[in-house]
Amino acid sequence: MSKILFVEDSPEVYAQINLALGSTAEITWVKTLADAEKEIANNKFELLLLDIGLPDGNGIDFCSKVHMANPKQAIFMITAHNDLSEKVLGFTAGADDYIIKPFNSLELKARVEARLKKIQLQDKLSTVSEWDQLKVDKNKQRVSVLENGEFSNIDLTHIEFKLLTYLSDREEVVVPRDEILNEIWGKEVYVYSRSVDTHISKLRKKLGSASAYIQSVHGTGYKFSPAL
Repeated sequence: MSKILFVEDSPEVYAQINLALGSTAEITWVKTLADAEKEIANNKFELLLLDIGLPDGNGIDFCSKVHMANPKQAIFMITAHNDLSEKVLGFTAGADDYIIKPFNSLELKARVEARLKKIQLQDKLSTVSEWDQLKVDKNKQRVSVLENGEFSNIDLTHIEFKLLTYLSDREEVVVPRDEILNEIWGKEVYVYSRSVDTHISKLRKKLGSASAYIQSVHGTGYKFSPAL
């Protein structure tokens, strides 16, 4: 079930939200921005329902802060003010939708469910990446390479899979060896920088026809470049 964080200091509004959305998602209710910040730091929420006027701050400012930290976070603003300038500020801050109180529960449910379905579809699609000669399924940790006109699965070690996904997520970006070491092996693990070269070499051999997607950048590191 999807998770929604509802930030609102009115118990009456929470009761209405819970009645409208309780069967759609798991709702966590907090009354302050400070508590909201703690929840976001420790949990993943598909949607944030955020009131504008809160005891410890302005919801629009908080929306902007959340959006800057995580541009993919879906945020619906909730307010009693039907003011155009305030709506513009909310959308500029990163809000996806604007709910005016008092709201119709059925309309709210429809708008929230539509957004959650879109998020679920995006999440599903984002786990699978495909290029002309390569397919990567992160959920199943499956890699397929085009050989003789057909895609065939290849066996990669845990490190090789992490290397491939780390580079492919940063398509056309040159990634230094030190960054690869820190992200793949961890800062607390001492590994020679040339170990990256060894693992990349083994990965390329397994990638076969797609081996050229991983390019060496002299004196720096590597980049994933499928535009050959």
